[in-house]
Amino acid sequence: MATTRAAVVPTAGTSAAPADRKQIAVTNPATGEAVGAVPDQTAAEVDALAQTLRAAQLEWEDLGPRGRARHLLNWLNWIVDNSDHVLGLVHREAGKSWGDASIELMVCVEVINYYAKRGGKFLADERRSIHGPASFNKRLRILRRPYQLVGVITPWNYPLAMQMMDVPGALMAGAAVLTKPSEVTPLAWAEVVRAWNEEIDAPPVLGCATGAGETGRAVIEAVDMIQFTGSTRTGRAIGIRAAERLIPASLELGGKDAMIVLSDADLDRAVRGAVWGGLFNAGQSCVAVERIYVEAPVYDEFVHRLVAEVGRLRQGHDAQGAFAADYGAMATVDQLAIVEHHVADALAKGARVLTGGRRAERGLFYPATVLVDVDHSMDCIREETFGPLLPVMRVKSEEEAIALANDSQYGLAGSVWTSSPARGRRVGRRIETGGMNINNAMTNVFQFPLPMGGWKQSGIGHRFGGPNGVRKYTRQQAFVSERIPLKNEMHWYPYTLAKGALVRRVLRLTGTHGWKRRLGRTPS
Repeated sequence: MATTRAAVVPTAGTSAAPADRKQIAVTNPATGEAVGAVPDQTAAEVDALAQTLRAAQLEWEDLGPRGRARHLLNWLNWIVDNSDHVLGLVHREAGKSWGDASIELMVCVEVINYYAKRGGKFLADERRSIHGPASFNKRLRILRRPYQLVGVITPWNYPLAMQMMDVPGALMAGAAVLTKPSEVTPLAWAEVVRAWNEEIDAPPVLGCATGAGETGRAVIEAVDMIQFTGSTRTGRAIGIRAAERLIPASLELGGKDAMIVLSDADLDRAVRGAVWGGLFNAGQSCVAVERIYVEAPVYDEFVHRLVAEVGRLRQGHDAQGAFAADYGAMATVDQLAIVEHHVADALAKGARVLTGGRRAERGLFYPATVLVDVDHSMDCIREETFGPLLPVMRVKSEEEAIALANDSQYGLAGSVWTSSPARGRRVGRRIETGGMNINNAMTNVFQFPLPMGGWKQSGIGHRFGGPNGVRKYTRQQAFVSERIPLKNEMHWYPYTLAKGALVRRVLRLTGTHGWKRRLGRTPS
């Protein structure tokens, strides 16, 4: 499909923006060229969109899981049929390589299919067994009702995939969803939300609010539950406001994922895993490999192979469909500045650059950079880099590697590389992270039956994965009904001596321990 559509993408779920509306320009960070623009919505406009979504939610919920799944699958079909157009927006607004941009389609396909197929099962009523004689005539169930309006706020690193990790589960739950993409990369997501509302005859329960900080704050004020992905600093502020409003917040925040290469690792695989896990999307992933600990016996060989493998990478912004570059540009000037600071800080404290280490003259490109002689006093080890930086540290033993990996405020994911499955399990289970990969990098994120979430300051709750990827957007209702209709209950009024004596006798027989107590005797 052609990729030269209008540069201005109207805010999905609303009427087209007035001509005098303030716009946010979107530029390609690789080339500096204009890609498009979106409206900078005010709080009043966000509130109006929220009310529109709420008005359609009950009808959406009444469709049931099967009816909702049908619309989600129609949406997926549209995205696949128009993938050149949608991925073209991702490619240009984020300055990605075409290969990195294309992987975002895989997330759409897998997430929507996973929850559309299993959503009915995840939302089915749960039956619970009675717990004692007082419940003998009761049917116990757990019912789930969605939050009416869920807010989803995402960062700029994956314009399409970030929202797709959250929105299908919320829609399957029966909620209406108000999304807010980053103002840096809003175009692809605004387009697929437009398609939901204009192309597939779906109920108007999905909206896209575009804008900067004021818009995001308005979303938090308008919804009944918030899912946020982004920095720990912003997540903390959102969590505080959600607590003040007494609404739940699920927060997936920063990461500083450690890669542990043990002495018995397959070095060929470990090196390739480090390169892809650390440099995919120019390192702009919350679960990217950000620090590497290598046991001393294989350290020199690992570093030698790592530098050689990095040297074979192609960085650039290739043409759409070309697959002529491996990874592309940094998304923002500020993020590029963080990478530069981390390298400068490391060099000032004694680290060495083996390859890379200096930004390109044009575009927001930073070359793949391998740092050695690093330690835990350096910002490149302590703070989230979110860029194409691979700091490598020699360790004496697996015990030292475990201690250093855990010496971090973050705990999102990590990896252990070894030829021994038992050793991998032993070391991996001691790392304080929400996700762990043995002989792979970042892959836990794509195993949708598993929960994805962080420990420590990497977040609260699990973002998606398994039944919780739908259930988190619902409220539990304890549902009690009677098996046999009775005129009265034993504990209802009026109280009598006879009824009281009978209740005590039954409690002794069924609730105490030891035959003497059950018979009413006190053991000596």
